[in-house]
Amino acid sequence: MSGLDVIIRGGTVATASDTFQCDVGIRDGRVAVLGQELGPAGKVIDATGKLVLPGGIDSHVHFSQPSGPDIVMADDFESGTRSAAFGGNTTVLPFCLQEKGHSLREAVNRYHRLADGNCYVDVSFHLIISDPTEQVLGQELPALIQDGYTSFKVFMTYEDLALSDREILEVMSVARETGALVMVHAENYDAIRFLTDRLKRAAQTEPYYHAVSRPIVVEREATHRAISRAGRCSGHDRSRVNFTTFFAASSRGIFPFRWLVSR
Repeated sequence: MSGLDVIIRGGTVATASDTFQCDVGIRDGRVAVLGQELGPAGKVIDATGKLVLPGGIDSHVHFSQPSGPDIVMADDFESGTRSAAFGGNTTVLPFCLQEKGHSLREAVNRYHRLADGNCYVDVSFHLIISDPTEQVLGQELPALIQDGYTSFKVFMTYEDLALSDREILEVMSVARETGALVMVHAENYDAIRFLTDRLKRAAQTEPYYHAVSRPIVVEREATHRAISRAGRCSGHDRSRVNFTTFFAASSRGIFPFRWLVSR
């Protein structure tokens, strides 16, 4: 086969379903053909004795993201994507945080400016919605989904991030109408603040007590509430709402999930 830019020759190719000996032909940055005797190419990489794997996708990373007053995540797009490449990941999806009082579209544009010219691998974004105004819900979010930003995250805890139940329902409603995916960080904000205040008064502020301030029940209750809101938003038609709940251990939220599936 002619017209190939790169051939990876002599390796053991591992796909999602099979492992076999063959060469990999690449054209215009994409895998064009798998086979033997692929002919000449502009560049040949000898992979004899090596595994040839598809690039990984890391769908949950944080680059250049604000995390409190004067605090920004340690990795920027250059260092984070360089680390991804060394780890075999060829696509990463950092979170794009909308800060309170700012437009969601403005946040996306800002993250693109941070990423442009600084990435070693492919990049797209999950959106974090912290300020679901009428403009965001009615105009910006549907337009961004149309542009390909089809997953977004909402928080039930953390100052300046936590949404009310009504706001979460509004976001889920947009997801239902557009086929987007909602991720929910499910913890009970008031319960965490109550427990945190008690621990502070008792001078129990070592890192160990961070976990103590977030017992299983605050995740389980919030997970149940998130799933219930999704069911309510969808009119009990599960296929119309896509959502994922994130919590520290999957077994902690499994009972509410089983409840929804059984309906």
